[in-house]
Amino acid sequence: MSRAANQPRDLDALAPNDLEAFWMPFTANRAFKKRPRLVVRAKDMHYYKPDGRAVLDGVAGMWCCNLGHNRAPVVEAIQRAAAELDYAPPFQYAHPQSFTLATRIADLAPGDLDHVFFANSGSEAVDTALKIALAFHNANGQGGRTRLIGRERGYHGVGFGGTSVGGIVANRRQFGNLLTGVDHLPHTYNREKQAFSRGEPEWGAHLADDLDRIVALHDASTIAAVIVEPMAGSTGVLPSPKGYLERLRAICDKHGLLLIFDEVITGFGRLGFAFAAERYGVVPDMITFAKGVTSGSAPMGGVIARKHIHDAFMRGPEHMIELFHGYTYSAHPLAVAAGLATLELYRKEDLFNRARQLEPKWIDAAMALKDVPGVLDVRAVGLTAAIDLTSRPDAFGRRAFEIMDRAFHERDLMLRSLGETLVLTPPLIASEAQIGEMFDKIAALIRETA
Repeated sequence: MSRAANQPRDLDALAPNDLEAFWMPFTANRAFKKRPRLVVRAKDMHYYKPDGRAVLDGVAGMWCCNLGHNRAPVVEAIQRAAAELDYAPPFQYAHPQSFTLATRIADLAPGDLDHVFFANSGSEAVDTALKIALAFHNANGQGGRTRLIGRERGYHGVGFGGTSVGGIVANRRQFGNLLTGVDHLPHTYNREKQAFSRGEPEWGAHLADDLDRIVALHDASTIAAVIVEPMAGSTGVLPSPKGYLERLRAICDKHGLLLIFDEVITGFGRLGFAFAAERYGVVPDMITFAKGVTSGSAPMGGVIARKHIHDAFMRGPEHMIELFHGYTYSAHPLAVAAGLATLELYRKEDLFNRARQLEPKWIDAAMALKDVPGVLDVRAVGLTAAIDLTSRPDAFGRRAFEIMDRAFHERDLMLRSLGETLVLTPPLIASEAQIGEMFDKIAALIRETA
């Protein structure tokens, strides 16, 4: 499709199915544009197609709409903010509500995770945490600590830092060397030892000990930080083995390494607590968050840092900038308003506790797929589940993609496919009947695509 530079589009005349201009992220663009999966509005547990048909949201949008969709208090808060303060510069100036939201987020975090640095996405949050880690050691006279440790199969967004410490091959191979000075822990999944585990698997805590090997290889004096997801989500729901995160914390303490929990997915109720750190009784040095902080209603992310991390920068002349980092839209007034309204609804409806109470029923429903032909494994923790499928010969990923596509078009269900894995992560307001509906439809589709 081409046109002369002096012939602008008549946007009013564009057909509603003119899909060519938008290069979609993390999407098989050609397949999508042949058979689009379009939604035009949303409410509570459902999206709605252009023809008005309701689609049950089994993935909370994209791990983020924990409240469900278009909740009135959040919508109204954003509307009020848009009418009152469209933008406030976050460099050298601020608006009062940004401090209120930071305080409320810090109050939800465990231990002395008391200081919040705002960004606009999980990717920005991760790159912010990595930069803070490097700057922290530099501020303490240990500027040689520059190495970053991620984990195989980890996902930490799409910035250069997050992609470098991430461990999903498909996300890395197109982009060359990325950052140097990065190493990776082994991932925590072993189907032979862990298949069909309910929640956290019993086997695998010892895998944290590989951090000692990495330290011995590089020397602790060169390592700044370790970053892991308490539950690796984007790779297909890999819960941390029992005791794994505690061992990782102990090894980091032994060698003076900072421990960062990437809670962009697990934060704000996904695992039944404000943060997964609370579920596992481990206090990291930093937590990254995004997604659920506004229930997906406005872009926002950030880093929560422990007191000693923050205080290391509060030296020197008071008129000087302590950390040369930030974003034009950090603590944007509309996102802050959405965040405050979202946190209030979580509190008012006790949704973190609701997710915790619903988890056993969720896991029961997921594990009912165990005997469906073609199911290799089911993993479920919190209100999150993944189903691994057998592949068709020479067509890895095609079966899961077909199920995802048919679920939308034929069963009015939204789910995710990752390779040959199906993923469900519904809003925290899902009913038991809706949970049953999700897994019944998936079971039927798995049988139909055998």
